[in-house]
Amino acid sequence: MSILHNIFFFIVAIGVLVTFHEFGHYWVARKAGVKVLRFSVGFGKPLLKWCRRTPEGDDIEYVIAAIPLGGYVKMLDEREGDVAEADRKRAFNNQSLVKRSAIVFAGPAFNFMLAIVLYWVVFMLGTTVDRPFVGEVDADSIAAKAGFNNRDEILLVAETPVRSWNEFRLQVLDQGLDGGTIPVRVRTEDGSETTRQLALGDMHLLEEEGDIFNRLGFNQWWPDLQPEIGGVVGQGAAENAGLQKGDIVIRVDGVEVTQWKTLVEMIRLKPNRAMQFVVLRTAGGDDAEGVARVDAGEEVELTVIPQSRKVKTTEKTANKTVETETEQGYIGAYQHIPESVRQQLIAHIEYSPVEAAEKAVVKTWDMSSLTLRVLWKMVSGEAALSNISGPITIATYAGVTASIGLVAFLSFLAVISVSLGVLNLLPIPMLDGGHLFYYLIEMIKGSPVSEAFEMRGQQVGIALLALLMSIAIFNDIQRLVQ
Repeated sequence: MSILHNIFFFIVAIGVLVTFHEFGHYWVARKAGVKVLRFSVGFGKPLLKWCRRTPEGDDIEYVIAAIPLGGYVKMLDEREGDVAEADRKRAFNNQSLVKRSAIVFAGPAFNFMLAIVLYWVVFMLGTTVDRPFVGEVDADSIAAKAGFNNRDEILLVAETPVRSWNEFRLQVLDQGLDGGTIPVRVRTEDGSETTRQLALGDMHLLEEEGDIFNRLGFNQWWPDLQPEIGGVVGQGAAENAGLQKGDIVIRVDGVEVTQWKTLVEMIRLKPNRAMQFVVLRTAGGDDAEGVARVDAGEEVELTVIPQSRKVKTTEKTANKTVETETEQGYIGAYQHIPESVRQQLIAHIEYSPVEAAEKAVVKTWDMSSLTLRVLWKMVSGEAALSNISGPITIATYAGVTASIGLVAFLSFLAVISVSLGVLNLLPIPMLDGGHLFYYLIEMIKGSPVSEAFEMRGQQVGIALLALLMSIAIFNDIQRLVQ
């Protein structure tokens, strides 16, 4: 996937989220009678700007600026320059505490409302999901000790219904963030229902980097299928070697291959090492040299050199957890899934407008609560700072979800909108929550905080945000290297 593709959809995502956030400040400020001077999406040099006169007779400048990592609404304020006597009552600093608080709070509030709307659309359009079937669990793992078996279908986590594998993952994280025991209702392979007790003890799920399901010992169930190529990734090792959709891998390095998972395991063991594939070309096409035609049903020999990526694995011993980093091979090919199997593994979930609205509100609340709890875990040292993602990771997910489809991209926007709303409400100077914290002090003491106090707060806020951004970008770079 191209970098330009990711950057484009990152700019689209940030543009939408920032516009809604700043529109919240803008809309409430105008309703409160405050004079708005400028509405800017982005910082730095203006790329596009225009003016529009409001019914109140104000000329508001609208700007799209070069750096799309934020925005602002500039309001008339005596602390930032001279104000005409006729306009003094419309200056932001002369508004009541309630009005100022409402204007500041409106930005995050609009992010939460945007998330609700996005989730509402997603739930109405419907999503195609992997059904929550548990595969073979790792020996001596927490999942194994709880009694989970191959083909267990998850029904409930605690009292919450689960209809997809991703919902299962999210609910385990939500319910088990503080450790303890999680009751999980399952339907076994023979059709009976039972409850498994997932005993986490005092385990902190986010204290270490990596996939929490790997640490718990869960694997997603997948049927044993023949190694048929369902498609290849552009410019990947599979495409470069001449593998095509419909090819059935028969032998690799002289060893007969009958299952897809066996093929995957063999590839993982040989990063950057040539492998000799023999495939049955079911649809006809180019031969290994890319010149002559090969009739359907003929065998073709190909040399495939898997690409390499670093993968972290965690192994628990009696006394400690050991994390190792290994090189694994991959070729950029995905498996063909027969329609009969697809219907067994995949479900389409959609809701009526009323049901979708209710679920959207609940989903936004749940995601906001989980985001806040995870942030607290990071502050208290119970969650690794490596869980913080920066602009590079966000841009990557923007591109990936946009490639998957509209529903995936809207879901991504909703998650980021919730995160933006929660982060902006934190009591950190320079953020909306910092200003609300100043107003809380003003309400208690009966007068605004001093300019000197506010200036020191801004310096602390800039330092904290710079530190947070540095950690996020460092984590992004680490992910790229790995």
